[in-house]
Amino acid sequence: MKSLLSLTLILLSFSARAITFEDGVFPEYVTSTRALAMGNAFIAKVDDASAVFYNPAGLGSVRYPHLHLSNFSFETNKGSINAVSGNSLGDIFTNSPKMFSIDGMRQVLLKSPGNIAHSRVQALPNFTSRYFSMGYMLAKRSRAIVTDTTSATGYEFADRFDHGPYAALNVSLFGGIVKFGASGLYLKRKELSSTADPNATIVIADNTYNSGTTFVITGGAKITLPFTFLPTFALTVHNFGDTHFARSGTGAAPAKIPRSYDVGFSLTPQIGTNTRIHLEANIKDLSQEYSDISSTRKLVFGLELDFSRVFFFRLGYGDGFGSAGLGIKSRKLEFDLTTYAVDTTTSTFRGHEDRRFALGVSSGF
Repeated sequence: MKSLLSLTLILLSFSARAITFEDGVFPEYVTSTRALAMGNAFIAKVDDASAVFYNPAGLGSVRYPHLHLSNFSFETNKGSINAVSGNSLGDIFTNSPKMFSIDGMRQVLLKSPGNIAHSRVQALPNFTSRYFSMGYMLAKRSRAIVTDTTSATGYEFADRFDHGPYAALNVSLFGGIVKFGASGLYLKRKELSSTADPNATIVIADNTYNSGTTFVITGGAKITLPFTFLPTFALTVHNFGDTHFARSGTGAAPAKIPRSYDVGFSLTPQIGTNTRIHLEANIKDLSQEYSDISSTRKLVFGLELDFSRVFFFRLGYGDGFGSAGLGIKSRKLEFDLTTYAVDTTTSTFRGHEDRRFALGVSSGF
């Protein structure tokens, strides 16, 4: 009886809204570790499999067909590292497996209040060519924090799992000066953002999650002028059809994904025989669908230094903070190491930094 009462109180606390995700500045269903290193300013440059989500018109810049048998990325953050490390080396091995569940994160963060834990795991097996891409998307994200160890709502958490098949097409006109593209994703989403007692075991029933399916279209365009430095103008429309989720299961349907617009401009000067530098600026959510986020946070910048199209050095500025990364690319292997940050506040500019670290690996032929 006591256990039943405890579980009931926990589930009642789920009605409160808590920590959420940063969709206003990072609206893509799958992020690119390469893009994150560039402040997520990528809609004009994108020329790989991630074009499906950043700007499908970018498929027209893919250099050669590629079957990505494995295409993974992993993220963690400074708060997670601090919480997992604890007081000894042994704590790392004890705490790390717990960070893969909401209740496990609660147990670890209870000993480290004030640290925001973040994790993201993505897989994107796909076939991508210059004018076509198809594959399957899987993305799991979790965030949590213990704000008050004595409050019945002191543990805040957000959990989201997206997956589904997709396909994308690109059309290039006037010798590639003008490119258009569109991708369609049959998106299955399961998410929950809520609070709970940090001192009580959390058992989440399936009907507590918001679950649903929808078909979302991402549209894009690029114009690259055939002049020195290749000035490029780009546009991406997220959820072009303005569709809603159809509820699946007994819980509520997930919140509608806003139809938002990103615009960008880039320059790509050749600075050596085999060296190029790419400079890009984007404005995320031009239509201000995410009105609770400061507009200054949606202005992002990126730089990519390209050595022989094999080695890459990247810098960026996004959500008010700096980012950086290194990359290696060949026909069979791509490897990217990135650090970036997000603002954990809402409308504040540079309110509180959440520093993150990402690893991306893709192999195939």
